[in-house]
Formats: sequence, C-alpha cells, structure tokens
Amino acid sequence: MLKTAALALLSGIAFAAPLPAPPDVLVASYAGVINPAAAEYLEGAVTAAGQRRCGALVIELDTPGGLDLSMRGIVKAILSSEVPVIVFVAPSGARAASAGVFITMAAHVAAMAPGTNIGAAHPVQIGGMPGAPGKDKEPKRDEVMEGKVVNDAAAYLQAIAGRRGRNIQWAFEGVTKSTSIVSSAAVREHVVDLEAKGLEELLAAVDGRELADFKGRPLRTKGAKVVRFEMTARQKLLAAIADPNIAMILMTLGVSGLLIELYSPGLILPGIVGAVSLIMAFYSFQTLSASFAGVLLILLGLVLYVLELKVHSYGLLAVTATASVLFGTLMLFRNSGGGISVSWGVIASTLGTLVVLVGGLIAIATSAFRKRSKTGAEGLVGQAGTADTELSPAGKVALGGELWKAESLEGTIPAGTAVRVESAEGLTLKVRRKAG
Repeated sequence: MLKTAALALLSGIAFAAPLPAPPDVLVASYAGVINPAAAEYLEGAVTAAGQRRCGALVIELDTPGGLDLSMRGIVKAILSSEVPVIVFVAPSGARAASAGVFITMAAHVAAMAPGTNIGAAHPVQIGGMPGAPGKDKEPKRDEVMEGKVVNDAAAYLQAIAGRRGRNIQWAFEGVTKSTSIVSSAAVREHVVDLEAKGLEELLAAVDGRELADFKGRPLRTKGAKVVRFEMTARQKLLAAIADPNIAMILMTLGVSGLLIELYSPGLILPGIVGAVSLIMAFYSFQTLSASFAGVLLILLGLVLYVLELKVHSYGLLAVTATASVLFGTLMLFRNSGGGISVSWGVIASTLGTLVVLVGGLIAIATSAFRKRSKTGAEGLVGQAGTADTELSPAGKVALGGELWKAESLEGTIPAGTAVRVESAEGLTLKVRRKAG
C-alpha cells in the first residue's frame, strides 16, 4: 500500500515538472537579388544556427531570383544543415521567383504568407559574349545550349522536390514552363507545406512536426525565443553594390568624375571618386555576370565622350557615345524572369546626367575658344595706345605702360598720335591712327 502511494506521488511530481524551454529559433531575413553577398549571408546563417544549437532556422525570403551559382551554394548549405531550416516567403506581397524557388523547395519546411507567389524558375543566361549568329548553325547551337541548361535546372529542382516529398511535376513545369502560383494554390498542390500570416503563427503551426532528416527530434518552436541574424556591414555594402540599378549609378558617377578630371586636370577629387566608382561598378557587373558586350559598349561610350571634349565634332561624337551607352545598358542584363535588370528610370536618369554633363563641358570649352586672348601680343589687338616716336613706318608705341615695336599701316604717323592696334606679328604691332 505504502509502495503504491509512493509511486503515485513520484509520478505526480514527474508530471508536474515543467518542460525545459524550447531552444532558440534563429531568423535570417533577406530581400533582394540572390548574389554572392546573399549566399554568404544565408550560408552563414545556416552555419550559425548549427553552432548555436538552435531549434530551427527561419529564412524570411523575398527575391526575384538571381545567380545560379549563388543559389546552388545556399541550397547545398540547407540540404546539409544540422538544424531544421524553414523558408518563409514573406511578408505579404513578397515572392520567391527563379532562384528563390530552389531555395524554398530545399527547406525542411516551406511556408508562404498570404498574398505571396512562387515560381517562374526558368533559367536565364544573363552573361556571356554574344557572337555573330550565322544563318544556320549559331541559332541551333543556342537552342541546344539553352535546352541543356533548362534540363539541368529541371532535374535539379525535381531532385530537391523529391527529397522533400513535394510536387515533382510542378517542379518540372516551374522550370520548363515558368509556372507561377499564389500561396494558397501552392499549399493545395503541395509545392509548399503551409500558409501563415506571420512569424509567430508559423512557429506555432510547425511546432511538434516530425521531419524526415531529424527523426525522433520533433520541432519545438512554439513560444521559442526568436533571435535575429543580421547581415554584416560588409555584406550589406556588397549586397547594395551588386544591384543592377546601383551598378549603373556607380558607372555614371565614375564616367562623370573622369570626364570632369580630364577636362580640368589637377582637381584630383573628381578623378579619385570617378575611378573608385568605376571599379565598384565593374565589381558589380562581374558578380552579376553582366554581358561582356554590354560593358564594352558602355566603355566605348566613355571614350567617345572624352574625344568629344578634345575634338570639335559638333556633337556627333556625343550623340554616338549616348547611343553606345544606351545599347550597352540594354544588353547588360536580360530580364526574362531572372530578376536582374536595370529599371528604365535609372537608365533615363543616368543617360540624362551624362548628356547634361558633357553638354555643359562642351559649352564651356566652346565659349573659351571663342573668347579673345587677353594675354601676350594677341591680347593687345583692338587696344589704343600712343605713338612714342614717329612711325615712318617703323617706330615705337606706348601701350599699357610698355613700349612696343610698331609699324604703321597708313604711312607716316607723327609722335604723340593716338593709334589703334590692328594685329601683331611676333612682338611687332601693326597700328593705324585711332578714329575720332
């Protein structure tokens, strides 16, 4: 009897003992193009979650897509993560397009906020050097290469979807047909696992969920402490630079600085700012896999702008330079679902800035050329003086407190007569009597 009572008492104490607090949940938020900076940040978040022994890592994602190499690095990190990774396409209005589809599908738990969409994962080759297409061979070669890239991407996404037990057929169509669906349809078609209005609702919804990669370790996320994983200052800077619009602004700033320095050598500051801006722009173009031909056309435009300041082409070089920069900008990126492009507003503003700057410099240079020289013998043309000696026809004139050799253009001019300088040959002035 006493033994039974003691066991009952101990059982009651055991049941009454509070459960330990759930481990922290690390949250990494990223909105923007998937580029090397994004990959470094999100891969670092996966590593940090494992080192801190967090209960889960939540990646709040909003991306139009990005670079294949960066995306694959993030996917590899998620697939090999030591802690469960939850990708949450949020907030409402966000999207997981192109490269974002692969990242979302790779997560142990994929969730979306209402009003978001996922899809359009067709790969886009945004870099490379275009050749001169022939009539028969080159287009076929491009089609074959594009087919290889599409098939590779489709197989990759299908493999990811199969590993996570998600809709393999949709994964195939998402790549080959650029299919895109909203959050509610994505849940219904088992592209993602659930829909949640916010982070708190998401953590409550996934609490207790069993994951294939973590058997016997159900998620404990409800009421867990949320710890934010922030980007470093360096990552923020690189992420900002690796934006097509920022790259174009940096290119414009660099070209403008160099033009000002070349027009007025010795100012130093415009040259330094221009050189640094150009280097940063080229870094951005390189990380974004910009078209080689597009970059060359922009550089050609820079050279033509410089030549316009040195050669009197009556604006022809400036017009050609503007066209070169415009076509180069349009060729930099192909906006076909890859999420990497330059907005028309930025294109218009950058070209406008260059045109106004070059036009101003040309106007200043033209005005300077038209001004009469105010120094030396040539600067004395048109000025009045007095014959210091008789000019018959040679003699001397007093002008500006100095004596000059002079020759009369109208016979003998007596000393003391007011004269006017008509021209100068070396240090000898040609003069006439001053009228009136």
